[in-house]
Amino acid sequence: MPAERRRGMDQDHYVYSPLPARPALAWPGGAALASWICLHLEYWELDPPKGSRRIPGIDGMWQIYFPDYRTQAHREYGNRIGFFRVRDALRDADLKATVSVNAEVCRRYPHLVEACLHEGWEIAAGGTHATRMLHAGMSEAQEVDCIEECAAAVRAFTGKTPAGWIGQDFNESARTPALLARHGFQYLADWPNDEQPYWMNPPQPIVSVPQQTEWDDVTLLWMRQILTQRFPEIVIAAFEQLRADGARFPRSFVLNIHTWLLGQPHRIRYLREILQHMADANNVWHTSAGAIAGHFASVQAAHFQETR
Repeated sequence: MPAERRRGMDQDHYVYSPLPARPALAWPGGAALASWICLHLEYWELDPPKGSRRIPGIDGMWQIYFPDYRTQAHREYGNRIGFFRVRDALRDADLKATVSVNAEVCRRYPHLVEACLHEGWEIAAGGTHATRMLHAGMSEAQEVDCIEECAAAVRAFTGKTPAGWIGQDFNESARTPALLARHGFQYLADWPNDEQPYWMNPPQPIVSVPQQTEWDDVTLLWMRQILTQRFPEIVIAAFEQLRADGARFPRSFVLNIHTWLLGQPHRIRYLREILQHMADANNVWHTSAGAIAGHFASVQAAHFQETR
């Protein structure tokens, strides 16, 4: 790759690409916005193995002792109750989800994964446990084991290698994109640096589907602790701005849903408000992360070699 094309970058995962200078991108039906919903199904360990990591700030406010049953039970609520409340809200809005699934969820709660398949939702790999995200301190062998374990768990339900990887808490090592491509993944959705899909540059091509974390439910409601009543206002503002901007350069939008958070009885009405607004909007392609990646790859394949 010419040196001038690397200018401004301090890593080789992708090429800097200002939006106005890109090859034209068009969504099916001429839509301004490709919209997808990411539903996270997670298993939280009470006592993770030594050396495992989870994102700082996500633990409960009560974690000053062990065993911290209260925090674990709070997260487990999503797998017992919250999931079904969220599923019903998606049904009522006639919207489908892309589901990021931990391998341990497949083993412990096959009922949940089967329910997702019954709804016709895409199943993506989401690591092994909510308490074991990928990180730079892992060896390559450890990271490969995690990727293969999750891919195998999803394959057992779907009969094929998952097309997508939506990592636990969107964390990766410097090796992750190349390892995912090597293991047959077609896209990953961990990078919040764009509003369109783009090619990443490991030895094998892989598509990055933008993961917009600014209005992620955990980011806003749990970590920044905004008032729940403001959540729809912020999400809808982002959705509408992207839809307007997409009239010139088509954009993508993702809504993240964690069932232990938005599946709570006092929050579900606000999720329903967002979903209905999304469903009623025109000039929007309501789809899955896999469909976005597949469409992008099919229309932009020729440009991949140009970016290497």
